[in-house]
Amino acid sequence: MRAAILVLFILGIAAGAQSARAGLSDTPREISAPADAAALADEGTQQSEDQIRLSRTKRRDVQRGLARIGFNTKPTGKFDDQTRDAISRWQEQHGYPKTGFLNAAQHQALMNESADAAQDGKSDHTDRRHGRTRRGGGGIGGPIGAIGHVVGGIFGR
Repeated sequence: MRAAILVLFILGIAAGAQSARAGLSDTPREISAPADAAALADEGTQQSEDQIRLSRTKRRDVQRGLARIGFNTKPTGKFDDQTRDAISRWQEQHGYPKTGFLNAAQHQALMNESADAAQDGKSDHTDRRHGRTRRGGGGIGGPIGAIGHVVGGIFGR
């Protein structure tokens, strides 16, 4: 069995060597813009924010979203100075005009970023014995992890 693993290992190295000889690709890649150009041109104003018709609940969602991605806000449902400042800093960080008011495109981008952060947070879990947060399952995953698992089982890890 060990000989079979050794042969497979050597074949894997030989197959990888062919790819390595091919070298780097010189094909140009498309790079997308960080923000929609139309959204950048249309800065957020009190009027654009009024057009979104944010209810008190949706305003709280915006405030929770800002807090989730690292901007200090309290979910009161009212956009006070602290919230306007957080929106301004978020806009600046993303290349939008720094107004403190959202337009529809910015609101959607903020909520998407917040939802992504919430999804990332669900994959974190705390090791309560040591007070540390670990990402994912705590081990090597994918094909490398599978090989380690098989080899560890064969050689009695």
